[in-house]
Amino acid sequence: MGNSAPPRKTPDQPWRTEGTPEAPPRRPAGRKLPGGWWGLAVAALVVFLVAYLGLSYYTRGNEPTISYTEFSRQLNDGNVTTVYAKGDTIQGRLKNPQPNPQGGGKYTKFKTQRPAFADDKLWQNLTRHHVTVTAQPVVQQRGFLSNLLLSLAPILILVALWLFISRRVSAGLGAGGIFGRRAPPKPVELQPGTPRTTFDDVAGIDEVKGELADVVDFLKNPDAYRRMGAKPPRGVLLTGPPGTGKTLLARAVAGEAGVPFFSASASEFIEMIVGVGASRVRELFAEARRMAPSIIFIDEIDTIGRVRGGGASLGGHDEREQTLNQILTEMDGFTGSEGVIVIAATNRADVLDPALTRPGRFDRVVTVSPPDRDGREAILRIHTREMPLAPDVDLAQVARMTPGMTGAELANLANEAALLAVKRGKPQVTQSDILEALEKVQLGAARSLVMPEEERRRTAYHESGHALLGMLQPGADPVRKITIVPRGRALGATLSTPESERHAYTEEYLRGRIIGALGGMAAEQVVYEMITTGSESDLEQVTNIARGMVARWGMSERVGRLSALPNDLQQAYGLAAAPHTLDVIESEMRRIVEECYEEARHKLGEHRGQLEALAEALLVNETLDEADAYRIAGILRPRKED
Repeated sequence: MGNSAPPRKTPDQPWRTEGTPEAPPRRPAGRKLPGGWWGLAVAALVVFLVAYLGLSYYTRGNEPTISYTEFSRQLNDGNVTTVYAKGDTIQGRLKNPQPNPQGGGKYTKFKTQRPAFADDKLWQNLTRHHVTVTAQPVVQQRGFLSNLLLSLAPILILVALWLFISRRVSAGLGAGGIFGRRAPPKPVELQPGTPRTTFDDVAGIDEVKGELADVVDFLKNPDAYRRMGAKPPRGVLLTGPPGTGKTLLARAVAGEAGVPFFSASASEFIEMIVGVGASRVRELFAEARRMAPSIIFIDEIDTIGRVRGGGASLGGHDEREQTLNQILTEMDGFTGSEGVIVIAATNRADVLDPALTRPGRFDRVVTVSPPDRDGREAILRIHTREMPLAPDVDLAQVARMTPGMTGAELANLANEAALLAVKRGKPQVTQSDILEALEKVQLGAARSLVMPEEERRRTAYHESGHALLGMLQPGADPVRKITIVPRGRALGATLSTPESERHAYTEEYLRGRIIGALGGMAAEQVVYEMITTGSESDLEQVTNIARGMVARWGMSERVGRLSALPNDLQQAYGLAAAPHTLDVIESEMRRIVEECYEEARHKLGEHRGQLEALAEALLVNETLDEADAYRIAGILRPRKED
């Protein structure tokens, strides 16, 4: 664990790859959008005609057309300086501007038409008034080529904009886009020395590695399986709590087999536009087939793999179902010779569509559980192998104190210890750094909160009540640490962890947990004859345990051996049990909690001296470790298991 996610080849690629060659640049060839070029041609023609007519109109010049009578008058007045004639068309320029007969200001350049019947001796009049007759037009007009080039400028802008939008759309749609498909990749050539995740980087889940060993063996030796007529699993579904190493396992399988690894989160396929996700799935599976043997890993597949149907369909719902249907189709279309194996991970295997988990798609379901004590020690060794550890570091002890922690949490613990050592300027990570990091992870960061003395004393009795009942209760988890230093949202904390793994709980143990959780409230009642709001989190824990005992684990004679309430507490209770059953459940919960609370008060009253001793020691030292707590209470510590 601790390896970063593989990178994407391109920013618009919705998946990440590992162990694949660099993709060559795209070439505009192959598939075209039906009607796309026709639409572009028609749009270009329309824009050309509009631009040409507009330019022709606006580039004719701003000279007005005047009457020949007006021209003769200006000539006789000696106001004409230059003229140019072509046939009967005359252009000219005036000395002094004159009002435009067409409106819109004055003019100096003009155009007129000499009538065919005119016999006014025009040349003599021009010579008499010293008018220059030129060989070049007074107003230069743009030629056809110039107008064509100017009118093509909007066309070029339109084509560039069209290409830009089309490529953006093709990047979103995948599957080759509008203008072509990505060039076929070259054969896989892994660079020597490139670090890949292998089974050596995975610890604590050896039984799961065994489940995946035959997948690795098939990818390495596919011919041996084909000769025996055996088919590999088309899909492997990894289920388990977050942080147990599902993604790491998938990468380790690919790294161990030395094959390309395609990784994507299921949510990355979903877009607002219906059909985009299915298109991305098609391209992902096409890339994997071209690079076979390979592995496709889809994380959090429950995002798109939930049970279909039920309720009205909206856009996002349709997109999710189309994406799921495409995945089902791609997996069902596999053959044994393709060498593509799909690995998916989820925390909610119970909500997946049955079509996804049937044999032939995800043939194998592997549960990845939190590691046991030996597994936690192995994981800690992996995450501390690059850290300078002091001689006093005992990872076996840390593993015993961290039951239920996942690989991700253990990695975070090791990192927090290293950060703490750096802050303290130490050359090595010591055992105290690890233990303090464990307190921070389990109890929260210490707060610099100044409490009144009375509230501080009340907190000391509260935590002493928790600890003393944990020490007195048979079979209870040993007390590891007691503190009245505010951490997180709590004013104090008592840390208790088991010596060994527990996989099944007895009614006596659960009642002991309830008694210990009620110890703080009971201590306040015994000492101060009142209770405070500091027991809120304790009561939440008590309620959950009591509800499980009565409604799920058959530890109530009145409810019977039934699982009356679902494990998912987000579901309304009324949908799972009759109203009378709910009343019985509530009554039994109250009975169990009241019995445990009375027992807690009774025990603390009998051992009032030990309660006072623990509270006074906490007021002096603020924190008591395991050895000091048992010594002050005068109770023999449970024997540690090897």
